[in-house]
Amino acid sequence: MVAIQEHFGGLHVLVNGAGIELVRKIEDTSLADFRKVMAVNLDGVFLGIKYAIPAMRDTQQSMGGGSIINISSVAGIQGHMRQIAYAGSKGGVRLMTKAAAAEAAQYGYNVRINSVHPGTIETPMVQGMIAHRDEEGQKAALEKIRQMHPIGRLGQPIDIANAILFLASDASSFMTGSEVIVDGGMTATG
Repeated sequence: MVAIQEHFGGLHVLVNGAGIELVRKIEDTSLADFRKVMAVNLDGVFLGIKYAIPAMRDTQQSMGGGSIINISSVAGIQGHMRQIAYAGSKGGVRLMTKAAAAEAAQYGYNVRINSVHPGTIETPMVQGMIAHRDEEGQKAALEKIRQMHPIGRLGQPIDIANAILFLASDASSFMTGSEVIVDGGMTATG
């Protein structure tokens, strides 16, 4: 954070976006695998918030406000089968965002903290989930995933980038502790 403050004059926006997924039945999930998912998905967000708030607070005294955007998931809102570690970690990100937002606002830090909850986005992570199947099996799996989104398609990385850009901008200056769900209607149907 010191290097960022020295080079850029302060920290204005932080996106906590690192994440890994583990798709496995509960009884097949080892404690080591569970902890690995938590370390990346939850501990990483905690550390980002912990060190960004003081850097932003110090910067923002004269600059007009900072923004922390935490990437959660729809799995952190409604849970998904065979994703106990992932859903638990992303649910933790969701609630950690709210707790940190309330604290930053209460102490007058002028730092907004919000979360983005993507549905299924066409990324290498999704491809990795279905890579063990043959070509026809991959097509069938992608079609099944697509059908879970009433909008009729998987999300694209730009869909999430646009939500992040909005939360990073002054256009969202009255939002803190909020959840932006970008899921093609997935959570609207249950």
